[in-house]
Amino acid sequence: MARVSVEYKDHIARVTLTRGDKMNALDDAMVEAILAAGAEVAASDARAVVLSGEGKSFCAGLDMASFAKMGSVDPEQWLMERSHHDANRMQEIGLIWRRVPVPVIAAVQGAVYGGGLQLALGADIRIAAPDAKLAVMEMKWGLVPDMGGMALLPQLVRSDVLRQLTYTARPIPAAQAEAWGLVTQVKEDPLAAALALAEEIAEQSPSAIRAAKRLIGVAETADRAEVLLAESREQVKLIGKPEQMEVIAARMQGRKPEFK
Repeated sequence: MARVSVEYKDHIARVTLTRGDKMNALDDAMVEAILAAGAEVAASDARAVVLSGEGKSFCAGLDMASFAKMGSVDPEQWLMERSHHDANRMQEIGLIWRRVPVPVIAAVQGAVYGGGLQLALGADIRIAAPDAKLAVMEMKWGLVPDMGGMALLPQLVRSDVLRQLTYTARPIPAAQAEAWGLVTQVKEDPLAAALALAEEIAEQSPSAIRAAKRLIGVAETADRAEVLLAESREQVKLIGKPEQMEVIAARMQGRKPEFK
């Protein structure tokens, strides 16, 4: 059965985990479906992406069958391979959404545990339901986060918060996650809020939005000189070009800009 659905409407790609009866837990088929969906929307002309999970939970992490399978395979064979740029296959579950060239908004509810949390961390923005529970769950199973979490979490939370979350595997409620920086907003209907935000983003200049995501990626990882050069480089590509001129004309005429 399909694990992920991808739908396009009004320049927005809706990516939905469809294993709701299993709390959207990750198995091999789900992993492959997530990677395929990420690659598909990255190659599309979508201007924003909304990532969500059907049912009561966004994603509860690896399913039990996957845990059982770990003991029968040499971990070095599937963990040390850099099969996706700088990442292995499992790390790419979260990181692929950072590689998608347009903003990705995750709408999360219920359990957002382990690999499910690391999947959500790959989004640019996370909107959580009040009932959401988030956990760096790996320590519960005698493991450490290994699906991109340690590349993403230090950008979001303080070191002491990161350490407490990792050492204890304790789930935290959405309100605490918002206070600590794990989620952007808490909303009664996170999917509706995510779609509304995606619509707002989709109305902006597509080339400027893509440039902004590239620039933020540089700003989070590079030194000052490289960031300043990247600012200038991206701006040169935008100033005076058709999309920017359409934005100016639309603002002066009191209408929404229209992009081809």
